[in-house]
Amino acid sequence: MTALAAFGVYLTPANNEIMLKFEQTANTHWETTDMISKYSIGVTAIAVASLTAVLAQTPANSVASGHREILLQTTQSWNGKPYTHYPTGQPQLTTIKLTIAPHTALPWHTHPFPNVVYVLSGTLTLHDKVSGKTQVVHQGQAVGESIDDVHRGESGDEPTVPLITYAGTPGVPTSVPAAGEKAEY
Repeated sequence: MTALAAFGVYLTPANNEIMLKFEQTANTHWETTDMISKYSIGVTAIAVASLTAVLAQTPANSVASGHREILLQTTQSWNGKPYTHYPTGQPQLTTIKLTIAPHTALPWHTHPFPNVVYVLSGTLTLHDKVSGKTQVVHQGQAVGESIDDVHRGESGDEPTVPLITYAGTPGVPTSVPAAGEKAEY
């Protein structure tokens, strides 16, 4: 018995038949199969084209309602102070992603309008300067921040990354440093 060195399939242009080529170490044999003819190739091409047309008409996306998970719905900030009004003027939404190094306290600051903090990673401890209240916010939790109350956030043992969304107005800063403090960001 002779071992095969190579195998190939070739379409002959003369009679549209498929040739199977087996190369052996001693010599080369060609075998022609009459089962796959011009007719068979044509039927296969039509079937593939039809399937492609059917798949192209099938919508890629279905229409369905999403699953809603309310992360925060509140009328007051984390320190208990009620939200009384929105700023007047043209609304402007601002979302920032803030990265706080491990074991770092942000400078004391205030916010002039409502905002929400969602902790993407790490732990954020909020401190209210006047009342001394604190609240720990873990990864995956959201909290409403205080308005016009001096406060700051502090990270834990790893970097903390909060996503903060402000409901403000154009030209009004999202964070205001307390007297003698650096900017929060």
